Amino acid sequence: MPEPSPAPRRRRRGRFLRFMGALVVLCAVAGYLVVQYVTGGADAPGCKVVSGKGDGAEYEFTPEQAVNAATITAVGTGRGLPERAVAIALATSIQESGLRNITHGDRDSLGLFQQRPSQGWGTEKQIMDPAYAAGKFYEHLVKVSGYTKMPLTEAAQRVQRSGYPEAYAKHEPDATLLAAALTGASPATLTCDGRQAATLAAGPDGVRDALVKDFGRDALDTAAEDVAKGAKASSAATDDAAAERTLVVPVTADDSAAKRTTRQRGWQLAHWAVANASALHIQSVGYAGRQWTAGNTQSEWRTVAGAGAGGAEKAAGSVRIVTAQ
Repeated sequence: MPEPSPAPRRRRRGRFLRFMGALVVLCAVAGYLVVQYVTGGADAPGCKVVSGKGDGAEYEFTPEQAVNAATITAVGTGRGLPERAVAIALATSIQESGLRNITHGDRDSLGLFQQRPSQGWGTEKQIMDPAYAAGKFYEHLVKVSGYTKMPLTEAAQRVQRSGYPEAYAKHEPDATLLAAALTGASPATLTCDGRQAATLAAGPDGVRDALVKDFGRDALDTAAEDVAKGAKASSAATDDAAAERTLVVPVTADDSAAKRTTRQRGWQLAHWAVANASALHIQSVGYAGRQWTAGNTQSEWRTVAGAGAGGAEKAAGSVRIVTAQ
């Protein structure tokens, strides 16, 4: 009897190799899509925080994550909580959701902190509101006696009751960097590339609404209305079109228990605006003689030409936000 031809075996081997090749390609595409989903696009992350201590530490993240981190911080400082509380909240959200407002999780867990409606954290709609979710986290955190002095992961666990109680610790360095920038303690350390998101341009009114939602109406304190009017008038004198796109946010001292300086408050507002630049179509942010402009080289904060010490101090009275339209 003649021996079987090797041709069928070669054909089977060829089909197997083609199948494996297709599987590799499929896995690569899936991996690419996952990266795009997590980072927010081909050119992501798009935002970066650097250490104000000059030690080279930095944290890169997406515009979506930046918006959520800025909201978490604003809610915390709005309650008069210290920078440590903000760092704990940020580390928790990094662990639980990657600072993304996700609609899924373990069982009925949702949102930035993976809070569960069935456990009394609120309705699904409430939990999916970043400001509400952050507020509920802080509400539980302040009930933890001595939370500012205990290890971050322990404080976070007292609130979250996670099955992985040590998981929060690894995010402390990044959360600490973020908290320092977003509370204004570390000036000119947060930048974004400012690419405009595929949303309708918000304009000054949209920026104002977002500020009030995150910070409360104190963000537009009428006690400093004269400062805002003066700055707006100055802008109008030089460029009428820019004046229509400009929101001048007064900066006042923090009279809460945290006692942040006026300059810290100013830098918090300025960094908040940069973090929201893509979502709200913000073109530039100016504060204390420094300016960030969307799309410039590395999107760094640059000293405004001709702004000496006196000019910088005067500029520290308000944050100037210019929108794309």
